[in-house]
Amino acid sequence: MTHRAEDLIDLDRYPIHDPARRDAVIAPVRESLRRDGCAVIKGFLRPAGVAAICAEADAVAHLGHHSRNRTNVYFTADNPDLPDTHPARRFFDRSNAFIPADNFGADGPLRTVHDFAAFEPFIKDCLEEPKFYRYADPLADVIVNTAGEGNGFPWHFDTNNFTVTLAIQNAEEGGEFEYAPNIRRENENLDEVTRVLDGSSDKVVSLRLEPGDLQLFRGRYSLHRVAPLRGDRPRHVAIFSYVEEPGMVGAPERTRQLYGRVLPIHLERAGHRADALMD
Repeated sequence: MTHRAEDLIDLDRYPIHDPARRDAVIAPVRESLRRDGCAVIKGFLRPAGVAAICAEADAVAHLGHHSRNRTNVYFTADNPDLPDTHPARRFFDRSNAFIPADNFGADGPLRTVHDFAAFEPFIKDCLEEPKFYRYADPLADVIVNTAGEGNGFPWHFDTNNFTVTLAIQNAEEGGEFEYAPNIRRENENLDEVTRVLDGSSDKVVSLRLEPGDLQLFRGRYSLHRVAPLRGDRPRHVAIFSYVEEPGMVGAPERTRQLYGRVLPIHLERAGHRADALMD
């Protein structure tokens, strides 16, 4: 089945394809991103778009990599050279699944949205970033995170600088998106990271995203998590990833954790980063 972007995206409400009207959509998004690194465009997808992508995700959900393990906020291996109190030595249960990008075809609804000619320029202009590239990772450029009863994603920083997500389906309860805006930029800010992990930070914001909402988020700098889920209905979130350097892919350790496998490109480009922050 061939999909059209105009049937999936609410271009009447958000005319991102119209040069004369797109600036009015971009302005409030930029304001939110400048303020705290997060912006939500409510109802970006039409109901038909939500239904189509949800059905696509359901059809390949069995191909997702399900895992229950313990990770730190950087997705790095334990380092006994660090003190026991260092955030990198604090590990938390992670339990959900990622459906890798190579399960979504070019003619499917998810990639139809992602490849819509006006979509990437719109995201770039919202982010106001001079360096803006699609994530080159063949397992991670366009994925779906799916999680069920009792699942959740603990506190972490993203490897990529800019993440764009589409809420597709909510669990019956739980699943709030919680984040501490911009708590690391020029340095790791370990004290504030520790306060977030301890539950004593006053910087944490909680969002309830609804199906069809588009979220732009600077997750490399803002510690964030998905709260545990309850109920029989799984939570589906589509994730589009962008970075500030061409050719970037995930680190092998993190890729194995998230997708259960690595490709030769992950090993070839290991350690190629645009900054010196811990992953």
